[in-house]
Amino acid sequence: MTLSMGLFPANPPAEPSQELTRPLADRMRPRSLDEFVGQDHLVAPGKPLRTQIERDDLGSLIFWGPPGTGKTTLAKIIARMSKAEFIEFSAVLSGIKEIKQVMADAERLRQYGTRTIVFIDEIHRFNKAQQDAFLPHVEKGNIRLIGATTENPSFEIISALLSRCRVYVLKPLTEEQIVGLLKRALVEERGLGARQLKASEAALSKIAAYASGDARSAYNVLEVAATLARGRPGAEAGAEITDAMVEDAVEKRILLYDKAGEEHYNLISALHKSVRNSDPDASMYWLGRMLEAGEDPLYIARRLVRMAVEDIGLADPSALSLTMAARDAVHFLGMPEGNLALAEAAVYLSLAPKSNALYTAYSEVVEDVERTAAAPVPLHLRNAPTGLMKGLGYGRGYQYAHDLEGKVADMTCLPDNLRDRVYYHPTSEGMEKRLQERKQEIERMRARARGLGKKEESS
Repeated sequence: MTLSMGLFPANPPAEPSQELTRPLADRMRPRSLDEFVGQDHLVAPGKPLRTQIERDDLGSLIFWGPPGTGKTTLAKIIARMSKAEFIEFSAVLSGIKEIKQVMADAERLRQYGTRTIVFIDEIHRFNKAQQDAFLPHVEKGNIRLIGATTENPSFEIISALLSRCRVYVLKPLTEEQIVGLLKRALVEERGLGARQLKASEAALSKIAAYASGDARSAYNVLEVAATLARGRPGAEAGAEITDAMVEDAVEKRILLYDKAGEEHYNLISALHKSVRNSDPDASMYWLGRMLEAGEDPLYIARRLVRMAVEDIGLADPSALSLTMAARDAVHFLGMPEGNLALAEAAVYLSLAPKSNALYTAYSEVVEDVERTAAAPVPLHLRNAPTGLMKGLGYGRGYQYAHDLEGKVADMTCLPDNLRDRVYYHPTSEGMEKRLQERKQEIERMRARARGLGKKEESS
């Protein structure tokens, strides 16, 4: 039931002719838990959320999940089963004034024993002040808040409000579940049953694959395909929805992706970890997922550069050059041609020898910089452009490496409090094996120089 409060007028029941003009996804919205498909981990018989709904023992809730997984539908089913007044907010359209008005009305209704469910779609779009406006009414029990979000609540909802809500995670629907929903839509009167359309299992499976777990998107594609099958208005019933019609109905595959949201970070994490694990096939797949969904190619180029220095480093120094060249190619070629430059870089990084020795070494340097006192630069490493500086010992004892055999002096270059610290430990991977040998050779030359110095002192 929708509460009539001026800003939120009640919707009268639609006439049958009006009913069929509503979008298919809205017409096919489940009206009970028995009709609800998916989220078995929450609403299957005996599961926690279903038990709470059936006992009418729910507090405030947050439904977190991808689009088209049933967040709004569950909220409406809860309102219907609990016989509560149902107010639907849009975080995009509502402000503080509207929130305060509705909260005041809900408080008055509570005095007469009427409960109010406030459903907030896209609650993550409310700012802190707007979310704060709900908090005292949730605490007092004036309202039961149900929020829906596609974003991680930990980052998008204020902690005070989040601590008073139970978070339930909804999962994308499986292709099998979506095919079942499409079959139901083809036969039910409130769906497309009156048109007596036919569709092969392959065509419905193609729609389900395109939908990427989003039931609403699947219904939208089916509705467009149904229009194509019927042709002009008045065409005879019994037409068939073909694979070609499905292709026409979907100009571009619907990929679950939000460039500012959690899925963005999930996908780039998958790409980075696939590269790190030397898996070129998975690396190309996750790269393609991001690019085809509209990700900024320069963002990906920057992350590939990061992978080159973090996970490969000096095991293959050319990895950095290649990723920088890929970035330049994206600038020069534009898209979609630049995709191949990024794919080339991703595959090269995947197959390159791996070493995080440089990354680890620099992390230890940063830790020492933050942990230890800012020790002065040793006097022998300082320039002495004036007589005063020379008199104070600046530059005294400095050994010019180019004048020495082997170009290595027995001279400490770290401050005294870190003089024996070793940060860089080359691995035996790729180029670093040669660097490791060179580092060992330098240590031997330094030791010889140290020995010669001691002999000269003793003589």
